[in-house]
Amino acid sequence: MKLRLLIVNSFLCFVLMILPSCNLDGQPVETGLEMLIKSKFEVLKGKKIGLITNPTGVDRNLKSAIDIINNVPGVKLAALYGPEHGVRGEFTAGEIIGSASDPSTGLPVYSLYGKTRKPTKEMLQGIDVLVYDIQDIGSRSYTYISTLGLAMEAAAENNIPFLVLDRPNPLGGIRMEGPLVQPGFVSFVSQYPVPYIHGMTVGELAIFLNEEGLLKGGIKCKLDVIKMNGWKRDMDFEDTGLPWIPSSPHIPHAQSAIFYPATGIIGELYVVSIGVGYTLPFQLFAAEWFNADSLAQNLNLLDIPGVIFRPVHYKPYYSVSMGEMVHGVQIHLTDYKKAPLSLLQFYILQEAHKLWPGKDVFALCEKSRLDMFDKVCGTDKIRTEFLKTWKVSSILDLWTRDIPAFRKKAEKYFLY
Repeated sequence: MKLRLLIVNSFLCFVLMILPSCNLDGQPVETGLEMLIKSKFEVLKGKKIGLITNPTGVDRNLKSAIDIINNVPGVKLAALYGPEHGVRGEFTAGEIIGSASDPSTGLPVYSLYGKTRKPTKEMLQGIDVLVYDIQDIGSRSYTYISTLGLAMEAAAENNIPFLVLDRPNPLGGIRMEGPLVQPGFVSFVSQYPVPYIHGMTVGELAIFLNEEGLLKGGIKCKLDVIKMNGWKRDMDFEDTGLPWIPSSPHIPHAQSAIFYPATGIIGELYVVSIGVGYTLPFQLFAAEWFNADSLAQNLNLLDIPGVIFRPVHYKPYYSVSMGEMVHGVQIHLTDYKKAPLSLLQFYILQEAHKLWPGKDVFALCEKSRLDMFDKVCGTDKIRTEFLKTWKVSSILDLWTRDIPAFRKKAEKYFLY
């Protein structure tokens, strides 16, 4: 009998290991798109639809929202609008996109990442409802949320209802890190005064922008959000049971979204390699002059919660240090919920400066990259204060002081 029980228990453990991830109630999360399908598209019936989307706008069977909505009887999909990387995801980071026709459906595709980043009146001609279905990654500098806000402004100005199909925040809904964007540093990578890691779903963020009067001139759009079913704020993306579609070329996996805030800010300087151009985007931090073993040793002695640093050596295939051997560290997250994600790059800079004080990454970059670094931070105070000491302690208050008040304000708009 004991042997039989042991075999049964072992089998159950094996089954639990291979089952698709799901939430703690045993039910997979249903996205806003899937809830729209379950409602039989009631809110869209008899309407001409403009859809802001990209390859991430799919159901769990990987069917595109474009094809789903385009085939609904009584609903007319009239136009598509593409953010950075395009509706079909065929453009690289920062590449200017023009308007065209979608080869699959023949629908007009209007670019929101070119000369025009906000839909014009002409682009919205005849549209009854503007729908947004894009997977965000939870960091302010990822431009999809800037597209969200500007599209909401356009909808309000043209008296068009705006519908957000909500999706999970892959960083969860609890973590918030970084300063708010300060006046003078508003840009497409920091469009609104939210922390660098904002802790909201796109649906919650849309409500926040609308109700807090953060759209241009305090204008408000007629906003609806189709909530997810089953999502909880403490979930990993793997807990949702949903497939991850690369949200951009360098976010191939759900875990890539977790590493993005760990090195992406310093990556704006284009001086050190952060793994973009190699096989581990945002998981690495390396330069030709680093000694990998010394850097890893120094960092691990800091005993930063939830992270271990491993020495690495590699040649980037493109981008910073293309074809050159670089040395540095790979970030291994042992518990990403405990790790201070967005501060990790500053800890690495701190220890690198101790080891190689003659190498100032801020002095090695072009001035335009310093400006971009400040825009991504939302202020130039982070850079100026850090350079006084090259210690994380000098920016810790700046990095954390805005969070308690922001969290209290944002909680009013939480849907989950």
